Amino acid sequence: MTLMRPLKHQHSVSILIVDDERLNRATLAELLQPNYQVLLAKNGDSALEIARDECMQLALVLLDVSMPGMSGYEVLQALRADTRTAHIPVIFITGKSDEAAEEYGLRLGAADYVSKPIRPAVLQARVKNQVDLFLRKRELEHLALADGLTGLANRRHFDDVLEQAHRHSSRSGEYLGLALIDIDHFKQFNDHYGHLQGDDALRAVAGAMRQHAQRAGDCAARYGGEEFAFVSLGTKESLPTLVENFRQSIQQLRITHSASATGQLTVSAGVVVCGPHLRTSVPELLAAADQLLYQAKSQGRNRMVQQVWE
Repeated sequence: MTLMRPLKHQHSVSILIVDDERLNRATLAELLQPNYQVLLAKNGDSALEIARDECMQLALVLLDVSMPGMSGYEVLQALRADTRTAHIPVIFITGKSDEAAEEYGLRLGAADYVSKPIRPAVLQARVKNQVDLFLRKRELEHLALADGLTGLANRRHFDDVLEQAHRHSSRSGEYLGLALIDIDHFKQFNDHYGHLQGDDALRAVAGAMRQHAQRAGDCAARYGGEEFAFVSLGTKESLPTLVENFRQSIQQLRITHSASATGQLTVSAGVVVCGPHLRTSVPELLAAADQLLYQAKSQGRNRMVQQVWE
């Protein structure tokens, strides 16, 4: 559950080759490995497992139609039935020249067909077309879910991630952490230094957040205005440690702020950590984090106030 990152290079995506013949897998891999990360599966069950595990980076599946066990058609149907893999394009590889079969595969949702024997230039061109489409789609998705000024997750994406993390916590046994963060006296900062410097300060805070939200279970977001948020899955100490390190890193930026007690830009944070087996709702978590943020401000700002629910 990481913050979305735009995929700008072919090497940053993977292609899954599914074929029961070892030689076929090796031949296709040799053609594609100079430009892409290649994953291999020899049957449908293995392909589905890999696709689910790699769903965020998997740009394309090259799928043999005729395989023992699950056919290529059945694998495609299973991919489309799973929300995690439904978006992944599939190119069928077939040794048959059967118009009806090709039509059937396209109606199931295949993006394209490639016939055996493989013509390297044709395969590479069709693969590149699908990967380019995938990258453009991911870039558009990124823009729709990112805050325009800071590049962090926007409020819409944050809400989705928080809901997903809340559901995942009870299944995985991990603690769910939520932090709401406010830049101290930011209105006075804007009034005194101007909105351009205010925007620079917001970007600097966002950059520090991004540096600290590095684990797979972390998400950093701009919640609104000068308010930011972290969501984290991990141990009960994971998010409080992250937020305290982040708070200290903001001080180390040494951004001058005449209205601050320290003379520098600082942040306050409210952090709530919820045990995996505790029944609570997302609105309750948000209300608790907001109340803890209020306490941090009331106690003098430039601090973190936390609670652990177990």
